[in-house]
Amino acid sequence: MLHTKRPIRGVVAVLAVAVLLAAAACTSAPLDGQAVPASTTAPVAVVTATPALGDTTTSPVEPLTITVAQGTITALTVTSPEGAPVKGTVSADKTSWTLAEPLGYGKTYTVTGSAVGSDGKTVSISGTYTTVTPTDKITSKISPGDGAVVGVAAPVIVRFGSKPVDKALIEQHVTITTTPHVDGAWAWITHDGDTWPSLDWRPKDYWPAGTTVHVESDLYGLALGGDGQFGGDDVTTDFTIGRNQVVLADANSHTMVVQQNGVTVATYDASYGSGDVIGDPNRVTRSGIHIVMDKKETTTMSNPAYGYTDVTEHWAVRISDNGEFIHQNQATVADQGVDNVSHGCVNLSAADAQAYFQSAIYGDPVEVTGTSVQLSPADGDIYDWAIPWSRWTTLATN
Repeated sequence: MLHTKRPIRGVVAVLAVAVLLAAAACTSAPLDGQAVPASTTAPVAVVTATPALGDTTTSPVEPLTITVAQGTITALTVTSPEGAPVKGTVSADKTSWTLAEPLGYGKTYTVTGSAVGSDGKTVSISGTYTTVTPTDKITSKISPGDGAVVGVAAPVIVRFGSKPVDKALIEQHVTITTTPHVDGAWAWITHDGDTWPSLDWRPKDYWPAGTTVHVESDLYGLALGGDGQFGGDDVTTDFTIGRNQVVLADANSHTMVVQQNGVTVATYDASYGSGDVIGDPNRVTRSGIHIVMDKKETTTMSNPAYGYTDVTEHWAVRISDNGEFIHQNQATVADQGVDNVSHGCVNLSAADAQAYFQSAIYGDPVEVTGTSVQLSPADGDIYDWAIPWSRWTTLATN
């Protein structure tokens, strides 16, 4: 009898497993040619920092970030040399920490913390940052000062404690905000008595009365020169433009007219410098837009070249640093409104000088006309309005 041979099931099963194992061995790479990792062990956390931990030239305002790949931050603290914690923010996914406040100059900050990787293991985070120590820290001071109320011709003056090297970078970090918007521009000006140029801002036309002004000099932490010059503390000021008062001082008519909002509120007889009469340019009252710089009820004036020293004068309003004042002079009352006989000042009677003095504030424009010599940088501290607008707009680097 013929018998059909039946395979033994256990042998078939073993053969099937062997075939499957062999097939798996032959197909260790997928069809696209990418290798399958030999191990599926979870990766450990990898900590990186920008700038790198241990950096010794960190700027106090440089962006500083510590990041964890293949894991998350579990704790991180940055402390000052005094042990105070430094403000920082951790991202929502806990993979990065970012510095949230400026650091100090010339200090070493300590970083400590930990992170946990996808493998569940903890790695430590530790190191230091040392900030730069400037060889020259440039300070800034802004005029007008905080809370001041000034006239419609007052320029903004940002003075620096040492020579500004990177002027273009400084301009990017000195800003002005006005309400309402006012057209104006920055310019580098060297004022009388200053060693270094200042950065001045003036409106194209006089300020609108009531304008509020906010100025910021945000130089802290900035590298401003290759010789180790860095910015000093940030400085701000907020001031207000007062009423519109403009003085029209006409040497030919021998009068001084005071206008508010374009309306004449006072007209005074005056005597101006005699220089154009006697041919002495040193006694010519300068034509151009001066501004009220200072005022004193009583002061002394000297000009030894013309034979007087420490002469007491009253109700004196300074309009330039070359010795030009609007002030009382009882000795020239007979000439006021008739002739120009002063050494360059604008002379008024006692009553008129006092009345004008009480109305004047810093920054008021005084427009002198009718003389042969123009106001210029040689005539004193604040000559911003003596520079034509077309030239003013060329005196900044940007």
